[in-house]
Amino acid sequence: MMQAVSVPRAEPKQAASRRRKRAGGLAVDRLAASADPVEVVFFDAFDVGGDGDPVREPHRHAYHELIWVREGSGHHLLDGREVPVVAGTVTVIGRGQVHVLERARAVKGAVVRFGDELLHEGRVARTDPAWLLAGCGAFSVEVPHDHAAWLESAIRALAAEATRPADAHSADLQRHLLSVLLVWVERWYDAERAERREVDDAGVQLFRRFARLLERDFAAHHGATHYADALGVPPAALSQALSRVTGRATKELVTDRVMLEAARLLRFTDRTIGEVAYETGFSDPLYFSRAFKRHHGRSPTAYRDVSRGLQPQT
Repeated sequence: MMQAVSVPRAEPKQAASRRRKRAGGLAVDRLAASADPVEVVFFDAFDVGGDGDPVREPHRHAYHELIWVREGSGHHLLDGREVPVVAGTVTVIGRGQVHVLERARAVKGAVVRFGDELLHEGRVARTDPAWLLAGCGAFSVEVPHDHAAWLESAIRALAAEATRPADAHSADLQRHLLSVLLVWVERWYDAERAERREVDDAGVQLFRRFARLLERDFAAHHGATHYADALGVPPAALSQALSRVTGRATKELVTDRVMLEAARLLRFTDRTIGEVAYETGFSDPLYFSRAFKRHHGRSPTAYRDVSRGLQPQT
């Protein structure tokens, strides 16, 4: 079974190499043991990005990840967007997002990595807030001071379950413990929202269902009608509900997700423009290029060159 380990500075090179595979020039991190759906890593005084501290290249996650920071500072790049490393927070990173920890100073905490098989299954499926993991953008959530010890206890309990010999109860216990972590994160996220809403607000719940569906279907379905039909909501009503929660209509959210994936592939892989177009649901590379330029303000080729420093940003 996979072991939970304490990491003083960086993960052992041999462990990291077991997880790294390449896809079109982009490193893909996978769980160290394919048979285990969860992996917990603890770290103490972890440093990255200083003198003698190597920075990993950007890599895509083939799993979901929760990063608990008890102490320390620094910053991540998540899909090219800077997200600070802040003490007392959990950073949520969904499967498929491109991540690199660019700088870390004396970071203490833990990382919980887990696969989709721990979501949407068993008796806890109703309470798993998997919408948090939709690839629309990662974020950090502040952990209330009086909950930090509870959070660490739950992470350690999950680590213990992941390392003990499996029995008939192991899968259920891992799912329930992970569900506790995710529901806590959802509670803290709701408490931070600038515009207060009741937890059972219909619009917020519809958005969460939409986010899960979007993550599954964005490459195959670019039209708003598909999502309205799948959710059993009139298209106009869905768009109005999403606009109230996010400020953006259904079509805008779908386009944002499609173009986020296109930008990831252009920036972090060597796929051709035609291959990127195909993987994001466009049959015509020329039409894709026009749509990408409307969204990002640059052609796909120019975006790739600027993001890699081959062309100055203007």
